[in-house]
Amino acid sequence: MSAKAISELTGKEFLYKFISTKATVQNKFKNATVRPETDWGLLVQQHPWLQTERLVVKPDQLIKRRGKLGLIGVNLNLAEVKEWLKPRMEQETMVGRAKGNLKNFLIEPFVPHKQEDEFYVCIYAAREGDFVLFHHEGGVDVGDVDSKACKLLVEVDGKLSEQDVCDHLLLHVPANRKSVLASFIVGLFRLFEDLFFTYLEINPLVVTDAGVFVLDMAAKIDSTADYICKGKWGDVDFPPPFGREAYPEEAYIADLDAKSGASLKLTILNPKGRIWTMVAGGGASVVYSDTICDLGGVNELANYGEYSGAPSEQQTYDYAKTILSLMTRQQHPEGKILIIGGSIANFTNVAATFKGIVRAINDYQTPLQNHNVSIFVRRGGPNYQEGLRVMGEVGKTTGIPIYVFGTETHMTAIVGMALGQRSIPDQPPMAAHTANFLLNASGSPSTPATSRTASFSESKPEDACRTSMPMKCNVPCEGKTKQEKKRGKATTLFSRHTKSIIWGMQTRAVQGMLDFDYVCSRDEPSISAMVYPFTGDHKQKFYWGHKEILIPVYKNMADALKKHPEVDVLINFASLRSAYDSTVETMSFPQIRTIAIIAEGIPEALTRRLIKMADEGGVTIIGPATVGGIKPGCYKIGNTGGMLDNILASKLYRPGSVAYVSRSGGMSNELNNIITRTTDGVYEGVAIGGDRYPGSTFMDHVLRYQDTPGVKMIVVLGEIGGCEEYKICTGIKEGQITKPVVVWCIGTCATMFSSEVQFGHAGACANENSETAVAKNQALSEVGAIVPNNFDELGEVIKAVYDDLVVKGVIVPAQEVPPPTVPMDYSWARELGLIRKPASFMTSICDERGQELIYAGMPITEIFKEDMGLGGVLGLLWFQRRLPKPACHFIEMCLMVTADHGPAVSGAHNAIVCARAGKDLISSLTSGLLTIGDRFGGALDAAAKQFSKAFDSSLIAMDFVNKMKKEGKLIMGIGHRVKSINNPDMRVEILKDFVKQNFPATPLLDYALEVEKITTSKKPNLILNVDGFIGVAMVDLLRNCGAFTREEADEYVEIGALNGIFVLGRSMGFIGHYLDQKRLKQGLYRHPWDDISYVLPEHMTM
Repeated sequence: MSAKAISELTGKEFLYKFISTKATVQNKFKNATVRPETDWGLLVQQHPWLQTERLVVKPDQLIKRRGKLGLIGVNLNLAEVKEWLKPRMEQETMVGRAKGNLKNFLIEPFVPHKQEDEFYVCIYAAREGDFVLFHHEGGVDVGDVDSKACKLLVEVDGKLSEQDVCDHLLLHVPANRKSVLASFIVGLFRLFEDLFFTYLEINPLVVTDAGVFVLDMAAKIDSTADYICKGKWGDVDFPPPFGREAYPEEAYIADLDAKSGASLKLTILNPKGRIWTMVAGGGASVVYSDTICDLGGVNELANYGEYSGAPSEQQTYDYAKTILSLMTRQQHPEGKILIIGGSIANFTNVAATFKGIVRAINDYQTPLQNHNVSIFVRRGGPNYQEGLRVMGEVGKTTGIPIYVFGTETHMTAIVGMALGQRSIPDQPPMAAHTANFLLNASGSPSTPATSRTASFSESKPEDACRTSMPMKCNVPCEGKTKQEKKRGKATTLFSRHTKSIIWGMQTRAVQGMLDFDYVCSRDEPSISAMVYPFTGDHKQKFYWGHKEILIPVYKNMADALKKHPEVDVLINFASLRSAYDSTVETMSFPQIRTIAIIAEGIPEALTRRLIKMADEGGVTIIGPATVGGIKPGCYKIGNTGGMLDNILASKLYRPGSVAYVSRSGGMSNELNNIITRTTDGVYEGVAIGGDRYPGSTFMDHVLRYQDTPGVKMIVVLGEIGGCEEYKICTGIKEGQITKPVVVWCIGTCATMFSSEVQFGHAGACANENSETAVAKNQALSEVGAIVPNNFDELGEVIKAVYDDLVVKGVIVPAQEVPPPTVPMDYSWARELGLIRKPASFMTSICDERGQELIYAGMPITEIFKEDMGLGGVLGLLWFQRRLPKPACHFIEMCLMVTADHGPAVSGAHNAIVCARAGKDLISSLTSGLLTIGDRFGGALDAAAKQFSKAFDSSLIAMDFVNKMKKEGKLIMGIGHRVKSINNPDMRVEILKDFVKQNFPATPLLDYALEVEKITTSKKPNLILNVDGFIGVAMVDLLRNCGAFTREEADEYVEIGALNGIFVLGRSMGFIGHYLDQKRLKQGLYRHPWDDISYVLPEHMTM
């Protein structure tokens, strides 16, 4: 949702902080909030004016007409305010059909004034601009302001002057008040624009000789503008509509949604309800709610929500477990129903999302059984067959009744089954597997022949220019001259020869478009180039059928369009933050005639500017917040139509006779399915997008279809919110639209809810009765559009209209040809389990693919929760298991004592020399690490192996020493250049004390200490050094801590794990030396001559 209501307190704070006006705004920031837990003493301390002024108190919970409802206490002192609140605080109250508790009140100073001092002002956003309403009589009895207020439209990017306000709005205002009011209204309008308000009403606005007083205020802001207004807004609290509580689960899902590129929405309507939904898609979620209410389930509907935009398995799991947790808290005598529904997905991997749901069902198996829950599933889209199979399997393994259906079943049929109003059929045969559609059985690499004659209305190859027909424009224009300069919008947006540019590195969408082109037997790909500012100009590899092709990628749009003059379509995959700028840039190039904007969440004010520019330039915009559109046999936008299995199943590779327009992208794919099953197929389909102000409207596309000979009937899937569908009514009445129009507006359930519900699409909210789906359906039916009784009947009605056109000879079905084939991508074939290939790498210590990083099977959150530390992490990554606490601590101690041993040792010396030569950190660190070996630091492994071999061979310490001496080998880990038995290495002493106190057994260490006694008796510096100590102690740890078998312990020593401790520890020191040299700004090192012994070669000294 974009336009969200804010509390009166928040709205007034915005006004007081940021309004710029010559008028004196009084009582700034004089407001206090009271809740049940409020400490009155502290409140008075913070707001001392509460004790000195007369007061007004009222609930601040998005309640309209509080004065009429007797919910405003006026002209009270503080004691009287407390008395007024006593019977009302936490009192259950009915407001219209909504029942809720009063628990948030606002106290403000009382403003003495006369009735004639009260005015009404309201600013609200519309497609063509911002309307300013003003009435000279404000207050409780203002009545129907729409009919009697003065109204002024400020067009998009227009300015409002004080003179405009005086000339058009202040006609009935006393002369002594005009200047103040004009200045205030202009300032209010600037505030409205600057802070991205969508609605702002003040009633009454009181103006006295002392200045302007804002008494009551209601406002909405465009929440999608948060990234622009964050500095001014701060953290805005959006309260729920009165009558609906704010649940922590809703906040949890909202937080998940904010952190995700997917869409996750949840509204709890009735926590005690029997019917719960988990629906994929903004449009589909509304359709399912409609159907539940239509079949009598409104009082049992527990929630509204949707997940879409390809959420990950983990995100779907988190969403599903929230729903399951809520629905298994209270028993219901009839048991409960969970509807897991959805339309046919365009790009979401159904199997992947279902894995998350299946995990949640397994986790809640017992509660679901205890609450007698039945689950009904219907879904389609990429890999849906596997998703349905997995869902069916979990039903069998858990014993939970789960009924599973695919695209062969009407989308909402499962609702009737769940509510007992439709019989549950035997499990239908699964639709053909993806592989059966996609693999090329013929083995021919050539482009398939055209499978069906193209539509006769399509542009001919030699026709270089589009059919261009000016469309009616509803945006007011400034005059005839400006209108004449406008370029007419094209009737035909796409043909078999359309060429486009893709903005964004959307390789999957591009490959999908190329596969569609190939299967439609296009001569050339529909994509000429891609634009991606974050990489240099290069070529990107894709498939055209069996062969590989290269598509150029440019850093900027200007270069791309200059080199590809044939392009006239842009598909903009830019993010919501950059979609506006990239679209504006593109519209400066006259060759572009159509732009599809995919991003969801573009602020409405920016979208309106794009619409204005597009209207002036003759550009058709599809979107924002859309999946795009498709013209079978010709062209498809991005991910529209889903993957090739759905393209082929819905016969989108060739044109039919039915054109449709929808808001929802997911529902447009469902329409593809419905139309293909009931008619000869789709001629063209467009999803205009779910925002309040789509770039092109229903009427724009319906008129195009009316003027397209190949289109014989039109299907419109309208929606609650806005008034665009009424333009279709006007078009039918005035004879502009003569072809049969089948139309259904979704969102009929909204009128049955007691409180306002914002549905999945930003524009799916009725601000007045005429914007409800029920009112629209009735109006359309009255003018002759064919309107079914509900969405369930949509397919039947479409079929009836189509059959009638066939009987009349208007439509002559063409002969069907088997669909062409196209190779399947390797990655998708593997996803479907059709092929296998040995992996190039294997790993068993880490998995970053899911929602959360996992070390050796342990989620990173658990690692921090259990405070495992660096030693614990090293245990997971090096040894693939959790080590005992003493073992983790010992490893950390080893890293600490080996971190550094001064600048003189070879490794540190190398790192320093490298740093002083101007090399970077990585080079300097590597230079030091390369010196580690048996002679320096790398004796851990060697010492461990030598001592272990001797000990395991039952050699006594003396025999071991003598054996090594006899063989002329050094005993690794014995000896130190500086330390001795009389000057012990305190690092070894610290470690020895810890090991002796915390290790269960130390047989190898004891053996090494016996060897030390012998070696130091010969020479005092032949001590067990830190390398040797760590080596033997680690062997004792591995063998005796209980976490490893003897074979595993020996293997870790053999593969060099122990040396890793020295390498890891000493890396810290080497980095320290590098940073030290850089900080000291040391120059290039040159070794002094006097420290080098220069000698002649031996043969010259003889």
